[in-house]
Amino acid sequence: MNQILVIGYGNPLRGDDGVGWRVAEAAAAVLPDPPVSVLTVQLLTPELADPISRSDLLILIDAAAEGPPGEVRCFPIAAGSAAAASLAIGTHEVTLDRLLGMAQELFGHCPPAYMVTIAGESFEVSETLTPGVEASVPEAVSAFWAWGI
Repeated sequence: MNQILVIGYGNPLRGDDGVGWRVAEAAAAVLPDPPVSVLTVQLLTPELADPISRSDLLILIDAAAEGPPGEVRCFPIAAGSAAAASLAIGTHEVTLDRLLGMAQELFGHCPPAYMVTIAGESFEVSETLTPGVEASVPEAVSAFWAWGI
């Protein structure tokens, strides 16, 4: 059975920046466990390279600062080079390509990875999403079905 890792990230105390968490939580409610594991984190850190390397498919979810509020975009992510991976070790936040490069370099496996972004409207201090972004959560979750989950 293929292991699928879903990581929603962002700051749930900054309004629409928390949409990654919200989509990940909504996905956890409807996707089978196992093979789907869901994590919510504020930042991408080097420690995530290990669980990423143990998955067969990775889906990342985050807010986007550009685009019409609530716009959902889905696209593949390429793994970073080993050189990029080595530059990321020891930092508190890493880029997506560096994190994927670390999974390959340190653990010998980097799964295919996809990104789901939802354009935010407000990133002010708040624990709630704006209405347009909230309305896009089901659309973002339905994007997972396109990858055969």
